[in-house]
Amino acid sequence: MSLQVEKLEHNMAKLTIEVPAEDVEKALQAAYLKERSKISLPGFRKGKVPRQMIEKMYGPEVFYDEAANHMISEAYGKAYDECELEIVSQPKVDITQLEKGKPFIFTAEVAVKPEVTLGEYKGLKVDKVSTRVTQKEVDEEIQKELERSARTIEVTDRAVQDKDQVILDFEGFVDGEAFEGGKGEKYPLTIGSGSFIPGFEDQLIGAEIGKEVEVNVTFPEDYQAKDLAGKAAVFKCTVHEIKAKEIPELDDEFVSDVSDKSETVDDYKAEVKAKIKERKENEGKQKREDQSVEQAVANAEIDIPEPMIDLQARQMADDFARRIMQQGMSLEQYFQFTGLNEEKMMEEFKPQAEKRIRTRLVLEAVVAAENIEVSDERLDEELQKMADAYQMEVDKLKEFMGENEKKQMKEDIAVQEAVTLIADAAVEG
Repeated sequence: MSLQVEKLEHNMAKLTIEVPAEDVEKALQAAYLKERSKISLPGFRKGKVPRQMIEKMYGPEVFYDEAANHMISEAYGKAYDECELEIVSQPKVDITQLEKGKPFIFTAEVAVKPEVTLGEYKGLKVDKVSTRVTQKEVDEEIQKELERSARTIEVTDRAVQDKDQVILDFEGFVDGEAFEGGKGEKYPLTIGSGSFIPGFEDQLIGAEIGKEVEVNVTFPEDYQAKDLAGKAAVFKCTVHEIKAKEIPELDDEFVSDVSDKSETVDDYKAEVKAKIKERKENEGKQKREDQSVEQAVANAEIDIPEPMIDLQARQMADDFARRIMQQGMSLEQYFQFTGLNEEKMMEEFKPQAEKRIRTRLVLEAVVAAENIEVSDERLDEELQKMADAYQMEVDKLKEFMGENEKKQMKEDIAVQEAVTLIADAAVEG
């Protein structure tokens, strides 16, 4: 295999990869052996047709696709290791030459990690954050705790109200016809959560258990399913269960249940006030870090290649899809009820993806500029924290981690130390 590397504009590169003719022949033979069981010709048993007969009948190109896929996978992997570029995207492959008896030539266009020109990242101005705690904030925090401690009770003697949790069946119709993706059975829904199309949940208020109700909504004009966009729909819904929260009283008994430190309501209020103050201090620290890092990123110059952003957005979209499925909803249903589609979702992720990439690159550049290094002892401290969090022996945790994972952890710790350096050097204005 031979490799040529051409640097392109905007931190792109083109790899031209050539595979020798003898390797092409091996790949074609391997493709024949893999595909022959699917091919039959008169006079031959299935799977026993000679390669020459198949190529004569269907042309030598019959095995090209399979052979090309194999060679691209293998040759690109070798080129990736040899080229000494820090590739940060999937390759865009273009076949230049594929012919029996000749070398196989293809190109792979890739994005490479861009260099960063740092601007000012020390002495940046940040807002001063107050840590004062008001009585209203204490009361609101206690009310949240009361609601968190509420019992969920099954309701059988009234209709659906706002904030209720319901289990329902639903089926959607447009012009009297059911449409794909508009049906659900025993679906859990909290009224007022905004999970469904605007107006859907509000119309379930007043619904009685076991009685069918009709919910009328209109799909958005820019709805991803063009045949439904802007159309009125009727959902036939039947509520099977209603559950509501029963909020406890604020008394000494409640305090003893939720606190290990307080015994009376007054003690508990003081405890809550102290927790809010600590939280505000942590939030202030986080805000200081966010503001100073954002300015450091804005002051830097980076030319980020578009494929690098596309790859990050795709990873973020895949993570989001997994979270949606863990909540019991398919991505198709999510699109149905939000009016989004895959293309729109990817576009929405792109600004966040670019910001994430830009921030990481700048922080890595600060690590290099400040010669920040993470010792093995510092890594062991973090591993111990992880082990404590997972309630396992640190040596066991280390057994599960390879050298690449440890290297990545060191890089992440160094980046966090760069954040701390930038924030500590900031000035409150």
